[in-house]
Amino acid sequence: MIAALATGLLLGLSCGLAPGPLMALVLAQSLRHGAREGCKTALAPLLTDAPVILLAWLLAARAADYRTLFGALSLAGGAFVLYLAVDTFRPAAPSTAAPGGSPGSWFKGILTNLLSPHPWLFWLTIGAATLAKALARSWLAAAAFLASFYFMLVGSKVALALLAAHSRSFLAGRPYRFVMRTLAVLLGLCAMLLFREGWSRLAAN
Repeated sequence: MIAALATGLLLGLSCGLAPGPLMALVLAQSLRHGAREGCKTALAPLLTDAPVILLAWLLAARAADYRTLFGALSLAGGAFVLYLAVDTFRPAAPSTAAPGGSPGSWFKGILTNLLSPHPWLFWLTIGAATLAKALARSWLAAAAFLASFYFMLVGSKVALALLAAHSRSFLAGRPYRFVMRTLAVLLGLCAMLLFREGWSRLAAN
């Protein structure tokens, strides 16, 4: 169980701090709307990964047969992340949300995570294999792996959301717009990578 716990902590931290669409969105929501909204976005994997894990478990043995599925998923994810990039490039003042609107942190975080191929690819490869290995030892070891993995995955993103929100007071005016537009560019790059990955998978069929 100790090995499963340590593996979960290591993988969770590495995935939690890895650059990607969800990470950029967590930072953008934190800077624009505050720590609460950034933390909501960071919690998205807890709400979306259960079906991802289940389907990955069922599909892991036949992953090579699903290039079209993951190609389409990458293209859809790229389109949504590109929309987020355009939205982030035109930031409102950091102390206010859009008039009469909602930050939409739950929706944006959940949709970003579901449409990103990264959780799917992780659970189809190392995630499913590590979980199966832990499960072969005991249910307790499998539970320890999942608990430690998501503790670090979500915890690292929540920590970054808090840090980003705390820095808002130092990012008034031009610095704030610069940071938000930098995040928008990063989201745009993520979208381009998702488009490239999607087209390469579809072209391989």
